[in-house]
Amino acid sequence: MLRPFELGMALRYFRARSKNRFISFISLISVVGIAIAVAVLIVVLSVMNGFEYEVREKILNVVSHAAITGWNGRLEDHAIVEDLIAANPDTAAVARFIEGQGMLIGEADIKGVEIRGIDPAAEFKASGIAGLVEQGSLESLQPGEFRIVIGRELAELLGVGLGDRLILMISQGITTPAGLVPRMRRFEIGGIFHAGMYEYDRGLALINVADAARLFQFGDAVSGVRIAFVDPLRAPTSVRTVARSLGRDVYITDWTRQHANFFRSIQLTKSIIFMILLLVVAVAAFNIVSTLVMVVREKRAEIAILRTIGASPMVILRIFMSQGALIGLVGTGLGVVLGIAIAANIAWIVALLERLLGFRFLAPDVYFISDFPSQIRVGDVIEIAVIAFLLAFVSTVYPAWRAAAIAPAEALRHE
Repeated sequence: MLRPFELGMALRYFRARSKNRFISFISLISVVGIAIAVAVLIVVLSVMNGFEYEVREKILNVVSHAAITGWNGRLEDHAIVEDLIAANPDTAAVARFIEGQGMLIGEADIKGVEIRGIDPAAEFKASGIAGLVEQGSLESLQPGEFRIVIGRELAELLGVGLGDRLILMISQGITTPAGLVPRMRRFEIGGIFHAGMYEYDRGLALINVADAARLFQFGDAVSGVRIAFVDPLRAPTSVRTVARSLGRDVYITDWTRQHANFFRSIQLTKSIIFMILLLVVAVAAFNIVSTLVMVVREKRAEIAILRTIGASPMVILRIFMSQGALIGLVGTGLGVVLGIAIAANIAWIVALLERLLGFRFLAPDVYFISDFPSQIRVGDVIEIAVIAFLLAFVSTVYPAWRAAAIAPAEALRHE
């Protein structure tokens, strides 16, 4: 018999025998229940982690880590501000910008967009949007050329392509004999980008900062400067340090504040889903109670014999706690393996289901992304496995105590 004695007896009760096939089947159901619950929890958390990571990366490719703007919407002496910001050791790159709202008029439609005037050379260092350009290039935005870079979705909506022309109209008007009319300018499409986020692919247009200054009548001023930090996760702290060093009234923001509600909702959803699915794990683990109660009733005679040959109540307690722990350990282990396997291949699995069912789970016009991401975090897997095993182990206490409390004479009376 295996040593220690309690573990050997637990393994003996766990394995199928000719007279207790039903008990072993119930044990198998408990194992499968825990495995499925653990696997589902791992897959769901991995998908949510992947969703958060993908959205964050896509956002950081388009927006800056942080931005400093003038208190009145204009930042004068931006060259001095850029030098002061660049001197900070946390700063990786600085790029000035001008932002405003406008209407793009194309061949097929009209669409309101955010206009962002940028310096292409500085933008290469401050963001990753240059790598998102599929047609044309960001370098085409030369001052005085009046070219524009728009998203793929916006280009399809307006019915235009690379090299075509469209009209940009802004709310600032000019006075004519016929009255006040909006300011308009014809632009040539110099590039088309694809960020993978519907919000930017259909609502953002880039032009040269000098052209934007002429269009919005900024003169030598800019709206502000965009900052890329060495560590994006420290952007909230770093931008405050930088702003204090400027010694002037400015507005500051960072990528976590620009999308604060979105990331807060993700964290809240993760917490809620984790607690709900943890209840599923708890229900599966508590199935061990019914399993062990049935085993105890089936093994009353054997328990009595063990007691008569010298086994103490504590030994009986450890036997059935070992059996429950074994069920929890096997179920948790299988669940971890199954959950990691599914989470690692979730994109392929979802793509197969979409082809079979004929519809998309993530519509790009509703969600920030169109693919099913997954990111397996070791800490999450360990936390889930530990909690599942502890729940299973706790479930063994009551039936094991009942087994230890069996009186040998009473159990053998009718044998």
